[in-house]
Amino acid sequence: MRILAIIAKWLFILCLPVLLLSASIGWAANSLWLYKYGVQEYDVSQTLSDYGLELSDSELEGIYAGLISYFNSDEEYISLTVVKDGKPVNLFTPEEVIHFRDVKGLIWLDYRILLGTLVYTLGYAGVSLLWRRRRYWRQLAWGVVAGSSITLVVMLGLGLLDTLVGFHQLFYQFHLLFFSNEFWSAEGYMLLLFPEDFFSVAAIFCAGITAGLAIVLGGVSGVYLKRKRQTV
Repeated sequence: MRILAIIAKWLFILCLPVLLLSASIGWAANSLWLYKYGVQEYDVSQTLSDYGLELSDSELEGIYAGLISYFNSDEEYISLTVVKDGKPVNLFTPEEVIHFRDVKGLIWLDYRILLGTLVYTLGYAGVSLLWRRRRYWRQLAWGVVAGSSITLVVMLGLGLLDTLVGFHQLFYQFHLLFFSNEFWSAEGYMLLLFPEDFFSVAAIFCAGITAGLAIVLGGVSGVYLKRKRQTV
């Protein structure tokens, strides 16, 4: 029984970084604000205009909102049209459509990981809190501090890796690892809508959210432990 308790505790600790990271990725994938920031920061409308596609900021916002809706739908393939030269045309090439299907698969994998780790961590926390023994409360707080610390170490390690290797190389290796085709480099409007620098910002966004959540959870739990020591 003691061995099972130790395993459950360490599983909780290791689930916490995965939970926080998957939550931040899901947040980024559904953040219309982040997409709109990319439009303004990288002048996407002007880039599209240079390639013969005139779109207003509101039309661009509609495209990104449509992508978010697609990512959360049961549709296998995305279908978005725009008006070019007075005629409606498909926004994405067949290769880009397939790539978005693959991206959607990764987003749903993230959702499943988020759900699984959330259920476990909440279940473990619920059992610890309902046990009504002070030492289990302290054990839970210690687990949150440990999990939050691991999260911050992982974020720091990823930041160091980005500094040493470079985001471009990491981004390239990511695509080789997670995609079975090279449609992510298809020539069309997709790469104009999502310049590589945008993903660098998105990665910083995810890292910041993950680290921020870890600091809050770890800080609250650390304060709790410190107060309990003072009252003992």
